[in-house]
Amino acid sequence: MKRRLTADLDHVLKHTSGMWDELRGQRLFLTGGTGFFGCWLLESFTWANEKLGLNSSVTVLSRDPVAFRRKAPHLARNPAVSFHAGDVRSFVFPEGRFTHVIHAAADPDPKANREDPLRSLDTIVLGARRTLDFAVECGAEKFLLISCGEVYGRQPADAPDLAEEYAGAPDTMDPESAYGEGKRVAELLCTLWRQRHGLDTKIARCFGFVGPYLPLDRHFGVSSFLRDENAPPAPAGERIPVRSYLYAADLTIWLWTILFRGEACRPYNVGSEAPLTVVETALEISTAASPSDAAVHVRHKPQDETSVGRYVPSTARARRELRLGQHISLERAIQRTAEWLREIRPRRSPD
Repeated sequence: MKRRLTADLDHVLKHTSGMWDELRGQRLFLTGGTGFFGCWLLESFTWANEKLGLNSSVTVLSRDPVAFRRKAPHLARNPAVSFHAGDVRSFVFPEGRFTHVIHAAADPDPKANREDPLRSLDTIVLGARRTLDFAVECGAEKFLLISCGEVYGRQPADAPDLAEEYAGAPDTMDPESAYGEGKRVAELLCTLWRQRHGLDTKIARCFGFVGPYLPLDRHFGVSSFLRDENAPPAPAGERIPVRSYLYAADLTIWLWTILFRGEACRPYNVGSEAPLTVVETALEISTAASPSDAAVHVRHKPQDETSVGRYVPSTARARRELRLGQHISLERAIQRTAEWLREIRPRRSPD
């Protein structure tokens, strides 16, 4: 697995050079380590740990460590990685001091959140509070919350992108707002723990991404297309037909940079500023998968294209203050993801 990601991990290390020394000889605690974000954070952490001789370790909170060992055995076998079994809402605190805590646990799957919005809200809010309490208890110096762009609510039709200063919010009369509203509360908890305990809380508001480890059974536009390499049709019923996508390796650079150098309680949008419609996304993926035979079949087209939903961030703050940027083009990102999927698919179990 790691051999397939060597170029990406070297890319991450190149663009985070000089930041890792503060982890030298330290212990990191990570929730959500088995998800898309978590796997990339673990891949890049173990890579930096080995290449730079950091002599650091990471403890991963997981409800099912055995399942994770099946998913990423090379990470589970890494001597710098250990597991702590428990639910993020109620886990028993592991012993000892951890200098850095990253809270990435929450399921962003829209289908799961629609089916049980109360569980989604509880997991986000109670999980954030429990993890913040642990960060104080273990003497952590820095805390990173993986938040999301859904904290802004619906993006206005006349807004090409969303900046951190935008004061919108999810609709509290809509049960599907549970995920975004939960993240808003989690961010507020970070502010309160900063005020009460002096914890150095960092916030990354994440938008759309593509790359290895992306769940293909989720109802995101790019996931739907990547499930089928043969010129996938644009799906009907896409709730947000205009999105943008940042490659996972660039995402990882942004997350580590925000943890190490971001300002406390100052959220940073994380994502790409290049918007794509559903059709454009499908065509990009179709071209990358089969350049000589690219085609997209559109089942439905919005009657009023000026009012379609958007999910696109402004990243001016991150670019200006942290000198972050998009290094890998979407075309190359899709190619790398498709190559990775083609390599791992034959080894998947029939289920």
